Amino acid sequence: LHRVDRRQRQMCIRDSVYGELINPQRTVPALTASTLDGGAKRLESLKGQWLLVSVAGGDCDPACQKHLYLQRQLRESLGKEKDRVDWVWLINDNALPPAALTPALQQATVLRVEPSALKAWLEPAQGQQLADHLYVVDPMGNWMMRFPATMDTSGAAKAKRDLERLLRASSCLLYTSPSPRDQRGS
Repeated sequence: LHRVDRRQRQMCIRDSVYGELINPQRTVPALTASTLDGGAKRLESLKGQWLLVSVAGGDCDPACQKHLYLQRQLRESLGKEKDRVDWVWLINDNALPPAALTPALQQATVLRVEPSALKAWLEPAQGQQLADHLYVVDPMGNWMMRFPATMDTSGAAKAKRDLERLLRASSCLLYTSPSPRDQRGS
């Protein structure tokens, strides 16, 4: 038994995806982010879960609030699979998030990261800004998909389908024929 490798996973989901598959994938950088209470957290510590990531300033304009809402709704819509996905807001400035957002962010990971570090990892589509997209990071810490800018609710339904496919593909186990050694019983 072995897990599906990256190329096989991409082949499973390649047909009619809404999000853009990133090739080559970029691994989460080795850097320390700040939590909202001033603590330190290594970005690599987020590995092990699928991540649905947004990037925005701490003041969280209406576009940011829409992304946070879509992230939460996408995660919740996955039903029993939702625990395999974390939603992450990476704040790229020193502004404080509005207090009104605090209750909505209880299930989110919110970290402050230097903008230059983010640009070395995540990249917007040509002509877009980093904050225009939602990004998908696999459990190995690889940024592997970017959803289109200005995603609306109909786009969110397509994004959900992509996430479901990713979760299914990552659950696949390939069964290989037993090796000659296994057949001998030793």
